[in-house]
Amino acid sequence: MHILKTLLLFLALLGCGGYWFVSQPQMDPLMTEARKKKIEASPHYVNGQFVPEHPHGEIKVGMGFWKEFLFPTPGKTIPKDAMLHEKTDLKSLPPDEDVVVWMGHSSFYMQLHGKKILIDPVAAEYASPVPFVDKAMDGSNVYGPEDIPDDIDVMVLSHDHWDHLDYDFVRAIEPKVHHVVTGLGNGGYYEKWGYPLSKIHEEDWWTPVKIDEGLTVWFLPSRHFSGRMLHRNQTLYGSFAFITPGRKVYYTGDGGYDDRFEKIGEKFGGFDLALIEDGQYNKSWPTVHMMPKESAKAGEDLRAAAVIPCHNGKYPLSDHSWKEPYERITAAAEGKPYTLLTPEIGEKVDIGKPDPNLRHWWEEME
Repeated sequence: MHILKTLLLFLALLGCGGYWFVSQPQMDPLMTEARKKKIEASPHYVNGQFVPEHPHGEIKVGMGFWKEFLFPTPGKTIPKDAMLHEKTDLKSLPPDEDVVVWMGHSSFYMQLHGKKILIDPVAAEYASPVPFVDKAMDGSNVYGPEDIPDDIDVMVLSHDHWDHLDYDFVRAIEPKVHHVVTGLGNGGYYEKWGYPLSKIHEEDWWTPVKIDEGLTVWFLPSRHFSGRMLHRNQTLYGSFAFITPGRKVYYTGDGGYDDRFEKIGEKFGGFDLALIEDGQYNKSWPTVHMMPKESAKAGEDLRAAAVIPCHNGKYPLSDHSWKEPYERITAAAEGKPYTLLTPEIGEKVDIGKPDPNLRHWWEEME
């Protein structure tokens, strides 16, 4: 009887702990009736979930992946050295400069036509709801909320995965942010975390959001999935085009390769710069993330003048070597009609007149 009581107490404590864990505010978005109706009205919400235009194939993950995912190997999936970086002071950049600064992984600070833009800002030590899983590489967490300038005109969120949506970062910068543009359902995170509805723009694919006369942000398709814990594909993932009178920039977000890049390139007549996913790919999930050869082809499809690869250099989310995305896209981009740019974390790149002589910094690391 004593053993049974002990077991029941243990199970009760385990259940309470599990309930507390999944009930934390960073887990799921606030789903109001108005938000649900908007989601259910989307043509991309089918049989209770969002689906990409080109469905995913079956995903099988082997033991090799799990070994590296849980216990990354220094010198293989994570570097032995700290990530090289050059920390640009974002607050001191002249406001009339059209520039972009890679903040690591898929996070960017950008200035266009005098507007300040944040893309998927993340500074979490772990890209996971569970501590000690998906730890940021040493030296990759260069920027935090305190480094972000005041008066951010717009912050965008491509999707709600932990390596793109940072609870602490997003909450800390709320007073600085004027507008948030994201996919259907994702506004529930921002509303739940203290953002007024007046700041939040939740959109379906192929929708423009006019920030003012100088900037329109388009929410565009992707081929990915969403969900932070228990509920998958209840929020819409996507990509973005930033259109000003003088510049056009595209950000892929996450997603496997398909014909959307050609359609987007044709609709917008090309881009001055494309920020393209290149990393955390795997042959086991070819429709979820692009292989480097596909990332290089996407830049061509988009009619980009310059390409910066991202989704690398911070979190080890696959079992390829940490250097491999840079090495493979450098080779794949040879002969392409654009300039491949590979800045260090924190290194400023001028949009429209980029320096093509950025060094291969990863070759200086182990």
